[in-house]
Amino acid sequence: MSTLFDPIALGGLELPNRLFMAPMTRSRAYVGGQVDGLVAEYYAQRASAGLIITEGTQPSVRGQGYINTPGLHSAEQVEAWKRVTGAVHERGGRIFAQIMHTGRIGHPSLYPDGGLPVAPSPIASGQSLFDGSGMVEHPVPRELSYSDIAEALDDFASAARNAVTAGFDGVELHGANGYLIHQFLADGANRRTDEYGGNPQNRARFALQVVDAVADTIGAERTALRLSPGNPFNGITESDTEAQYLALLDGLRERSDLAFLHLAMASRETAELFRKEWRGALVHNPAPDWTSPRPCPRWRTAWSTRSRSAAPGSPTPTCSTGSGPAAPSTSPTRARSTVATTAATPTTPPSTRPDPCTPEPGPRAGAGLKASTGPGAVPAPRLRGSVCR
Repeated sequence: MSTLFDPIALGGLELPNRLFMAPMTRSRAYVGGQVDGLVAEYYAQRASAGLIITEGTQPSVRGQGYINTPGLHSAEQVEAWKRVTGAVHERGGRIFAQIMHTGRIGHPSLYPDGGLPVAPSPIASGQSLFDGSGMVEHPVPRELSYSDIAEALDDFASAARNAVTAGFDGVELHGANGYLIHQFLADGANRRTDEYGGNPQNRARFALQVVDAVADTIGAERTALRLSPGNPFNGITESDTEAQYLALLDGLRERSDLAFLHLAMASRETAELFRKEWRGALVHNPAPDWTSPRPCPRWRTAWSTRSRSAAPGSPTPTCSTGSGPAAPSTSPTRARSTVATTAATPTTPPSTRPDPCTPEPGPRAGAGLKASTGPGAVPAPRLRGSVCR
């Protein structure tokens, strides 16, 4: 039986525990998207975490969505990050850079050329951002052309290469919380009718291409992906979350050598479904109030049916309270822990997928997740999480 404090091998690293420091947008890069000595001190103080995942870091000028966020697209930014990774490694820690292209979550005031943010389709988020003096609405973004998409893929790969040069142990691709990768996945933000839209498989294409571009550049063992199915943050709407993420998981099945999947703002039944379908390492960052009962949306009910039927006698899962997952914390002193789990080796690989509302025979291949609390290994953040039993 594993615990939060047991070591685990993940992404080519030997981690001393399974408590991760979750990524948090901090807006502390005041000059040219460069981090400073205080940022190095901040992360070094948290080096006892099993793994640190940094704040979101833009891969390009157009990938920025908030003021004073750091980048990984210039030589000066790379040199600045070396101070951070050196400080963490000096204290025996391990650190991944989160690469975050915000897509339509941006504003002309953030860009030297005053241009529009970009997105899969010209659909505004309906949200706003702080530009240093007040709140401004996100504009209608410019739709990405084929050449723009190719450039974005190159930007992700280049940022990953820069991260390794800066001394990071790997990168996490931010495919959650309504940013660019999530925008391609969500049919409310992606109305394309070409090979990047129109059905779940096409909407998953960009995410898979980003994963491949980065894994081909720095190695799959240094590449992780963060997802938040059904999270409405930043104006995201999904008409069929279940079908969309099953399609993405189908594509990811051939890429199970990634460092890990990071499931953020997710309920227990969603995590159990991912644990069943994903054979690689899984990191779970639970949704707020994820154990509180309320009626489940249809897609969560269907997913939990799959999980329950494969684990006879297990309690009925419930969903988080409220209208949806809350926005992620941006406080520098409060972080949810994320917990690494690994899949049991399946006896036979799944060859067909039955209707998700039809109970499946036989035992569940992956281990379930059970809530657990305890004192954290990281002194500064307030930690909570779940552990593979």
